[in-house]
Amino acid sequence: MKTKNLNLVASVLLAFATSMPSMAQSLKIEPLANDHHLIRIASDVKEKYLLLPIEDAAPESQVKVIVDNAQQRHLNIRLALSKIDYYVPISLDEFRGKNMLLVTHLSVDHSNRGGVGSAIGMQNIRLSDTYDTTNKEKYRPEFHHTPSYGWMNDPNGMFYKDGVWHLYYQYNPYGNVWGNMTWAHSTSKDLINWEPQPIALPGDMIGTMFSGSCIVDHNNTTGFGKDAVVAMYTASVQTAFDCDLQTQCLAYSTDGGYTFKKYEGNPVLTAPQKDFRDPNMFWNEDINAWNLIMAVGQEMRIYSSPNMKDWKEESQFGKTLGCHDGVWECPDLMKVKIVNGKSSNSNYKWVLFCNINPGGPAGGSATQYFVGDFDGHKFTVDNEARYADKKALWQDYGKDHYAAVSFSNAPDNRHTMIAWMSNWQYANVVPTTQYRSGNSICREPFLYYGKDNQLYLGSQPSPEYDGKGLDQTVKIKGSCTVTLSNAEGEEFNIIYDQKAMTLTVDRSKSGETKFSQDFDVNATAPVINKLTSMRIFIDNSSVEVFGNNGEVCLTSLVFPKSKYNKVTVK
Repeated sequence: MKTKNLNLVASVLLAFATSMPSMAQSLKIEPLANDHHLIRIASDVKEKYLLLPIEDAAPESQVKVIVDNAQQRHLNIRLALSKIDYYVPISLDEFRGKNMLLVTHLSVDHSNRGGVGSAIGMQNIRLSDTYDTTNKEKYRPEFHHTPSYGWMNDPNGMFYKDGVWHLYYQYNPYGNVWGNMTWAHSTSKDLINWEPQPIALPGDMIGTMFSGSCIVDHNNTTGFGKDAVVAMYTASVQTAFDCDLQTQCLAYSTDGGYTFKKYEGNPVLTAPQKDFRDPNMFWNEDINAWNLIMAVGQEMRIYSSPNMKDWKEESQFGKTLGCHDGVWECPDLMKVKIVNGKSSNSNYKWVLFCNINPGGPAGGSATQYFVGDFDGHKFTVDNEARYADKKALWQDYGKDHYAAVSFSNAPDNRHTMIAWMSNWQYANVVPTTQYRSGNSICREPFLYYGKDNQLYLGSQPSPEYDGKGLDQTVKIKGSCTVTLSNAEGEEFNIIYDQKAMTLTVDRSKSGETKFSQDFDVNATAPVINKLTSMRIFIDNSSVEVFGNNGEVCLTSLVFPKSKYNKVTVK
């Protein structure tokens, strides 16, 4: 639609809005300068949402949210300047009964365009009782978790309690690109069907909500209450000197993780390093205390605590081991079972997971891992030579598996993991609008021995997916190509080379690929043991391949015109 037509639509909408007495009384927009506006919302507002028009191509504008003369939030929003791509809501429920102001600073000076009021976004801000989240995306998955709208990246703070899986995630409610990090929340009883919940943790003046973890405090070690859900998260604030200050904070929930109260003693852990984030805590029965693993610059740091409020640094790991081509992020540390029983000491080993961006095996972001031992104080790898000189082992060799972390308190002592299914090389430009990004299916890590007598990590699809008809299993007897295709002739190829012992995915003909030069790139995984089968999960915009039910994994986004409905083997 052309701009002049949009302006006509804007005029009609504005006239309609101002003709309604309740809205005129509740919402008032006043220009402050050629690039500023004051938006007043009355304390007795009846509507549920303030709808803001967004233009993806517009630069970010700054929006300060002031409630009863105190600034509550500082948002970066791509307010529409010349056209409206979609709307995003600000919920008014939490501010009801209070005087609310929004001060907007548009990123473009409209002094030569008829003043700030000429920005089409300013003309179309409105109140509403509803916000439409009906699915409008052909690429939205059928059985993978996605947000109803907005941007999603890393999964955070997942836990299981009372038959419900709780998934929090990094979320931008005000656009479909990264920004305004909050913890959004979804729940599921089967890891397949997800129900959106209200936002769990919005940003505050300590910082926006970066990644973290949640635990169920069965023994009330924190004093927040027996079985309280305790979250530890990174609060990140951008200073005037363009420096991110990152501190670790606590919040707790006494209603099972649906609402949280932030701890009045925040922050509980600080450090001078620039990249100090993504706390992952767990109860360690070996030392009868809490352990915490943190990403700090180009290493991991391990802490212990009796109460999650007072932390003691125990050790550091990784400065000279593994891949260091990007920032270390989103750690996890857990005991993992050895499935083929060749260990003479025990049936498990400790595995440290380290997500890194960039540096992945196919370019961009990925999850590396280290196998070793942990005594509650120090993590030691089994064989340093496997990780020296930037050598790395990867949980998934596809391009779209990142920030993999586990649910705490999972049933039957399981370690159930989930990842962000995208890649930082192109996550902001994939061809969706209503939402951006989904999660992988959940996986159960295991360890197995290769012919070199070394332990390798596998990831088996969680048992909740068994018997649901969501996957295709292909039996193979040697080198082959498995082709997934649709009626439009688009295809996704999986190539097993038994002589070279590699498994490769090729999405060059998979559908839409031109939105990024980094998307049309093959991904190849080493095969440790000869493949006899592939288990393949195909959704509207993803393909997840599990060789030998998870000994080798490759996860890929795809954007075909229609879902692949044919599988052929050559």
